[in-house]
Amino acid sequence: MPRTRLLIADDQPLMRAGFRAVLEANGFEVVAEAGDGAEAVAAARATKPDVVLMDIQMPNLDGIEAIKQLPNHRVLVLTTFGLDEYIVDALRAGASGFITKDVPAEELVRAVEVVAAGDALLTPAVTRQLLDRVGRRLPAPAGRHPEALSELTEREREVLELMAQGMSNAEIAEALVVGEATVKTHVSNVLMKLGLRDRVQAVVLAYEIGLVQPGQN
Repeated sequence: MPRTRLLIADDQPLMRAGFRAVLEANGFEVVAEAGDGAEAVAAARATKPDVVLMDIQMPNLDGIEAIKQLPNHRVLVLTTFGLDEYIVDALRAGASGFITKDVPAEELVRAVEVVAAGDALLTPAVTRQLLDRVGRRLPAPAGRHPEALSELTEREREVLELMAQGMSNAEIAEALVVGEATVKTHVSNVLMKLGLRDRVQAVVLAYEIGLVQPGQN
């Protein structure tokens, strides 16, 4: 079975070395490293890794701008800041999740596995908590409007709203009195029609267009 291929982007060489040691010891293949955002973009385009581990604050091009230039890559954000506006900006830019740099080795490995498998690292409930915590401090996003939902059926829009309220597939199925497999189909359709990679981006979009509000129950 092919090993998961990784790119590590961080401006601290010792930090990159530490991540590399942990990840290679757990069967991953680190195909490239980068010391700034511009290097990360070039290396990702050249090596096409399965997952990019991306620091946010880097010289030349910061991590958020680098993520925007890699729309077809799965990016796991590395941060020392925890729950703050940097994380929301990274999720808006297209990141599939985030971890803090001081996580235990096993959590780092699990995070990479989750993102490599095509899932968002954050559960809907955790994503909601994150956005509720900082959403009121964020500037109004540009380029998003309710017309973004025009391709969705009424039921798909309802599923999106429930996703943004932090519900799991099982909870959505119970609320709508349908099977969980049906919910999974609706979720897939929502992501496909809106051009989103995962549930995290769906939740962010729901906040941006006002489908849900920070603190809304």
